[in-house]
Amino acid sequence: MKKIILLSFVALLGATTITAQAQEYKVITSVESIVPSGLGRSRIIDANSDRDFKEFTSEQTEEDNTRNKSKRSDIRVKDFEETKLLNFYNVAGIRFQNIAANDALISSKLSDMAQNGWELVFVTSGVEADAGNTDGQGIFITRYIFKR
Repeated sequence: MKKIILLSFVALLGATTITAQAQEYKVITSVESIVPSGLGRSRIIDANSDRDFKEFTSEQTEEDNTRNKSKRSDIRVKDFEETKLLNFYNVAGIRFQNIAANDALISSKLSDMAQNGWELVFVTSGVEADAGNTDGQGIFITRYIFKR
């Protein structure tokens, strides 16, 4: 009886194949203008082109400190999806309807990504604004990081 169980276990192990699947990551970015009077531009950006970071990476050492010679034009992505969003402000000030509209569009994009097999694993946000007396610029940026 012990031999049958042992042989069955060995046969089961032999039939089991463990496959490690490579993870694929994708970053979607929303940029929302916080420029007064609604003069800025707000968008969701989704790159359709891939870039291999290794092609644009150099290693600095004490013996070889040659600067990275990558050309900006080679790094730049011109094939991307751009979804228009509304600015946070209009002439009268902050516009809550615009924020709600942006939330609906961003939710739609995130739902579409999930339906296409992407899992949202991380979100990070930041704000850039001088906030001084003459500050007329600023953005609220959010990066959504997915994997599948």
